[in-house]
Amino acid sequence: MNKRKIINDPVYGFITISNDFIFDLIQHRYFQRLRNIQQLGLTNLVYPGASHTRFQHSLGAMHLMQQAIEVLKYKDIAISKEEEEATLTAILLHDIGHGPFSHTLEHTLIESVTHEELTDVFMDALNKEFHGKLSLAIQIYKNSYPKHFLHQLISGQLDVDRLDYLSRDSFFTGVSEGIIGTERIIKMLNVVNNELVADIKALYSLEKFIISRRLMYWQVYLHKTVHVIETMVVTLLKRAKELVKERQDLFLSPSLRVFFERDIQWADFKNDSNILSAYSELDDRDIWYCIKMWRSHPDFILSELCKRTYYRNLFKIEVSEQDFDENYIRKKKSECILQLHLSQTEVDYFVVHGKMENRAYNKALPPIRILDKNGALHSLESLSDHLNHRTLSENVSKYFLCYPKDLIG
Repeated sequence: MNKRKIINDPVYGFITISNDFIFDLIQHRYFQRLRNIQQLGLTNLVYPGASHTRFQHSLGAMHLMQQAIEVLKYKDIAISKEEEEATLTAILLHDIGHGPFSHTLEHTLIESVTHEELTDVFMDALNKEFHGKLSLAIQIYKNSYPKHFLHQLISGQLDVDRLDYLSRDSFFTGVSEGIIGTERIIKMLNVVNNELVADIKALYSLEKFIISRRLMYWQVYLHKTVHVIETMVVTLLKRAKELVKERQDLFLSPSLRVFFERDIQWADFKNDSNILSAYSELDDRDIWYCIKMWRSHPDFILSELCKRTYYRNLFKIEVSEQDFDENYIRKKKSECILQLHLSQTEVDYFVVHGKMENRAYNKALPPIRILDKNGALHSLESLSDHLNHRTLSENVSKYFLCYPKDLIG
């Protein structure tokens, strides 16, 4: 069987599957499930074109990794065939732990386990199935391999993961602020003292990269209407879990039932292969079908939230630089109690208050380093006037308050 395939990608054109092992990983059911997990969760309810998947993103990131490795090898950076395959494997699988709607439900279905930890579990399971062929990839992914720059290409302030998702998310949402000079940035990559750096010719492209990240966060990732939808789905699932704990009859797919009836912990994935098997069966369709079925559930709170979500009768959201006054929140809750005939505890499902944050460039992490023409290294922010600005280099917080649009007053 010919496993050297070419995939037509709308963002980059042709993506090449470079070897048989990569093809086998792509064909594996753990990876194929990413076809049914939206890259941007519920964002397609705001930007209709945003229907691309984690599957597409993972292939795109692998494509950019192949380009980056070729650039570094051309600059005489020593990368063996084994290291190249392992790095491609690591970036291909870097998002394999994501569950339904990607980040949206990360701490809802399983409260105490992150998608990064689940990626570790999947990679370990695949390594066992493929008789140790992922061992080097796991070392690189976990940053335990001596060539630190290979890990930085996967996870860092400047990695191919971010380069792909900004370009891809911009393409599918139609938000042009996310367009970045991906090709130029990759061409300017270099390695000094085992650290990934960029040549100074990439300075302006990197500034645009950081600024684009910030703009994409507020226009797409933290778009207020997207945030409303995510809040409503998280809230209705919280209610569904409450009903299951009360032993009320509730439609659930067999795999989803595992995570509603048990408080799954990290150790459960390590000790019980059935847990990983159940998780690997979950995707966006499980949640949407449950929401569809729950519209007619006798519990008013669950059915009302599901109907509003399914038919896109969304809550109103107010966003403020300052936290909301407690009296104002109580007023909205009182209106909601009166309008929907709720109790003091039930109203918390309909009036939701919280905070969202955006930081385009994290100064707590190792900085992007720039190599000048004299061979000296500089941090990106030391050369850029833009990155000294508060909104780019520090956390920017906004507070939100969600409630039904049809409240009195």
